[in-house]
Amino acid sequence: MGLCGCAFVAGCGGKADKPIVVAPPAPEAVAVPTPAPAPPLSVKSAGMDWHRVATDRDRERLRTWRDAWMAALAKVRAAGLDADLAAQGALFEPDRALSNPAPPPGRYRCRVFKLGANGTAMRDFTAYPPYECRINDEGEVSSLYKTGGSQRPVGLLFPENSGRVVFLGTMMFGDETKPMDYGRDDGRDMAGYIERVGDKRWRLVLPWPKFESIVDVIELVPAP
Repeated sequence: MGLCGCAFVAGCGGKADKPIVVAPPAPEAVAVPTPAPAPPLSVKSAGMDWHRVATDRDRERLRTWRDAWMAALAKVRAAGLDADLAAQGALFEPDRALSNPAPPPGRYRCRVFKLGANGTAMRDFTAYPPYECRINDEGEVSSLYKTGGSQRPVGLLFPENSGRVVFLGTMMFGDETKPMDYGRDDGRDMAGYIERVGDKRWRLVLPWPKFESIVDVIELVPAP
C-alpha cells in the first residue's frame, strides 16, 4: 500500500490510534423577530386626525418646519459642509415632496442625519450608520418603529395631503417594552412628517427636536 493508502489506516501496522470523534455541527441560531411595540395609546385614539392629539409644542414645530430647515441648512453651509448636503441629492431639498408620500408596510433601512448643531457638543452635519426599522399597517393609519438599539422611536403615520404624511410618536429607551403615552413627557414626544423624495426613497423630517440639532432627517429605503 502506498503512502496515500497508509494515511487511512491506523498507523500502517503499528499501534492503533484512538478513533477521532467529530462532533455534529451546532444547529444554526434562528433569528427571533423583534415584536412590534404597540403605538402610544393616546396617539392611537386619534383615528385619522392627528390634530386631535398633537400637543401645542408639536403643532408649533410642524407649523414652523420651513424656518427649521432654513436655519439648519444655513449652519451646515456656514461650516463649509455643502458637499455633505450635495452627496445626498434630493434628501435635503426642503420643498421636495412627490405624490404618494406614504411608504408601504415592510422592512426599511433607516439612517439619521442631524443638521445644524443645537449646542457645542455636536457638529453641524452628523450622519449615523443605518439601522432597521419597520412600517406596519394599523388599519386606518400605519405605525413606524425602530427594531433595536437603546433609543427607539415609535409612532403613527397620519394622512395629511397629497405630498405629506404626519408622524406623531414617542421615544423608547433601553429595555422598555412599551412606549410612554404621547403627550406625557415633552422630552420624549416626537413630531414630524414623511415625504417621498425619490423612487422608493422617503424621509422623515423632525423639525426642532429636543436635543442636539435643529432638524433631524431620517432616510427610509426598502431593506434588501
